[in-house]
Amino acid sequence: MNQILTKNVFLVKEHVGMFKASNNFDIFNPENGSQMMTCREPNLGAFTKIFRFTSYKKMTPFNIVISDNQNKKILSVKRGVTFFRSDIEVLDENDRLIGIFKQKFFSFGGKFEIHDNNDKHLCTLQGKWTGWNFKFLKDTTELATVSKKWAGIGKEFFTSADNYVLNINSNVAEDDKIRPLILAAVMCIDMVFKE
Repeated sequence: MNQILTKNVFLVKEHVGMFKASNNFDIFNPENGSQMMTCREPNLGAFTKIFRFTSYKKMTPFNIVISDNQNKKILSVKRGVTFFRSDIEVLDENDRLIGIFKQKFFSFGGKFEIHDNNDKHLCTLQGKWTGWNFKFLKDTTELATVSKKWAGIGKEFFTSADNYVLNINSNVAEDDKIRPLILAAVMCIDMVFKE
């Protein structure tokens, strides 16, 4: 596991753009403002680009690559075409499956069951339908939270850009295999639940 993933607080900023098909994010250290990672969709197909500008956007496939500042891949998050619910794969830097997110069909605010590569349930990502707050829960224990960072009315009004703050609780061990899955899940919230 990459050393970056041992941190507890991440600021995820979506790239601002009026007409953009790909999902691009940068991840910062909120303590000093330094960029730690990039999240890009490098191989977006022509048909996918077209459908991203339609009401079918939530159904389109994605393959987001999360890399460090030296452009070394840390994780990738991918999903095929979907119609009703999403099953999303998370792969490590060597393209080995490390986890799966299983979207719950009827859930207010959004819900993923997070499983490891052996399909063992690890935790649940649960959102509130009244706002933009998400929690990672293992039984009743809160592992992490995600909230939307206010970016000012100008940016929010004229673009679809979103900023998120991910807080991983300090009781989650630095070498816990759930850490990369928590970070990967944050990349999916906007595309699966909030578009």
